[in-house]
Amino acid sequence: MIPLGYLAKRIPNERPDWLRAPEVVDVYSVSGCVNDSLAEYSDGWKHNGFWMFDSPADIQTAALANGIDLNDASLFFYEAYESEFGGDDRLPILPDAAFEAQVLVPVTKHLEGFDVVTFCDGPNSHSPLSCNSVAAEVKTNQHCLFASFNEAVAALESDAFDQCEPGPYRIYAVYSVPWPG
Repeated sequence: MIPLGYLAKRIPNERPDWLRAPEVVDVYSVSGCVNDSLAEYSDGWKHNGFWMFDSPADIQTAALANGIDLNDASLFFYEAYESEFGGDDRLPILPDAAFEAQVLVPVTKHLEGFDVVTFCDGPNSHSPLSCNSVAAEVKTNQHCLFASFNEAVAALESDAFDQCEPGPYRIYAVYSVPWPG
């Protein structure tokens, strides 16, 4: 898995009413369609080549500079499977060459599950499990994520995402991490 970076998110305490997936309690998706990514496109954001932050300190600096309150924010760390799914070829996942990626891997992280993420228009990705309600058709955990990498691969190979935003699709490991200090 490739370390991608961090995002701070506000996670609603319940799933959206329109998401007909009774096992889902809340949504830890990578995209910001259901949960807000904080400081994501703020002034002075120094994102890395994977369109995330290299460290929690970078998020805190951007939030402070933009008056963003992180008191009720959750911190997440992401890794990606090395190749994209979609089409005949599995292309490698590479950072945007215009930006450096010097991701600080957390000492403590808790795996919450695996998200399938579209990457059809760069940083504006979607998580079809929540964004397109695919979680109503496939088994997910309480956070609207696959419990295992193999479940994510099986869903991609069974065409569960055919009626969603176009691919390519990436599999991201989603970890919750404690805020430093």
